[in-house]
Amino acid sequence: MNITYKTTVIPPVEEIIRVYRSSGINRPVTDPARIRQMYTNSNLVVTAWQEDRLVGVSRALTDFCYCCYLSDLAVDLEFQNQGIGRKLVKLTRERLGESVTLILVAAPEAINYYEKIGMIRIDNGFVIKRER
Repeated sequence: MNITYKTTVIPPVEEIIRVYRSSGINRPVTDPARIRQMYTNSNLVVTAWQEDRLVGVSRALTDFCYCCYLSDLAVDLEFQNQGIGRKLVKLTRERLGESVTLILVAAPEAINYYEKIGMIRIDNGFVIKRER
């Protein structure tokens, strides 16, 4: 299966929502305007495609010199366990360079995945949760 990766394309909101729903990631999929705004305000998006079909996405916020928050990593269920998520993280990291720390907050069910792809668990983070 030939997967193409792109860093210059923001997919249509409907495609992003389809991938989110299929992947199981918890995002506001019933609010397309909010999803659109999430991508409009992101500054590093890496996508995975099988021909014209979006099959994976990495969405991040970064200053490109010190830190990057990897907010979303989602792969269509049909395409999981093929290395697509790992490749999306790798390409995100390549775009950032070695001087940038990559940070994310993992859903409890995804913690083992991130450790498996070589990310290091930290215990010194803090959060103020959103109210909606």
